[in-house]
Amino acid sequence: MADITAIILTKNEEINIADCIDSIRNIVCRIIVIDSYSTDNTVKIASERGAEVIQHTFQTHAKQYKYAVSHSNIMTKWILRIDADERLTRESAHELEELCKQNMESDVTGIIVRFKKNFLGKDLYHGGVYPWKKLICYKTGKGDIEDRAMDEHIVVFEGRVIELKNDSLHFDFKSLEAWTAKHNWYSSKEAADYFAIEKRSDEKHSLKTVIKNKLYYKLPIGTRAHIYFIYRYYLKMGFLDGKEGKIYAFLQAYWYRYLVDAKIYETKMCGTKYCDSEDLKC
Repeated sequence: MADITAIILTKNEEINIADCIDSIRNIVCRIIVIDSYSTDNTVKIASERGAEVIQHTFQTHAKQYKYAVSHSNIMTKWILRIDADERLTRESAHELEELCKQNMESDVTGIIVRFKKNFLGKDLYHGGVYPWKKLICYKTGKGDIEDRAMDEHIVVFEGRVIELKNDSLHFDFKSLEAWTAKHNWYSSKEAADYFAIEKRSDEKHSLKTVIKNKLYYKLPIGTRAHIYFIYRYYLKMGFLDGKEGKIYAFLQAYWYRYLVDAKIYETKMCGTKYCDSEDLKC
């Protein structure tokens, strides 16, 4: 067991929470679940598996995570931010445990975890989605989460970042109906974030966030979704993942990313205000 506190944000995750906790329980010494008042059995399942459950009203994922860190009296050397639909494998869990132990006093302050995505029952290996890399483990006090409404990342303030060699698993796909509903919500959050980002220009951001804000959003509205599809499906060879790869690339570009653009345009033309709360009420 390594000196790690794991933080999991939940809202109606009874399908995922048990497997998520089971995948990390043998390598971390503390598991904290910040729950947004789930109406299913999420809290019961998490508590039965030894997690400390704190319920807190949701605003954004970033604010929820910041609440978790500031109200949990974390004393461990490392913090692991893992989503309920993510799990470490036996190999990646052992590797993460060993790296945390080996770098207790080194200049390593962050660890990137590699994820394999599953969509429509198929693992995706092309289209720029494999491996899906996220910095989710870092030394306490040496990093923080970007205060964004959408697509927030952990950023470390100092030291080196290293990467796991073994894959972990990401099971965010439940059904196309759930996927589109979730991404409709995400698109509103991202539209809100688009207009708020200039107010936080002095913050330190991840490389992915910088590329999105400084390059992607400088392209013409609408056109950038088309370019995104060409990049994912053709240049990054998403077509090699068959029908599932095409559906994924198409929905990501021409549904989700174009929907974000449409909501940005609507805001500029009609004054519509998109919010970053869970139910989008201002």
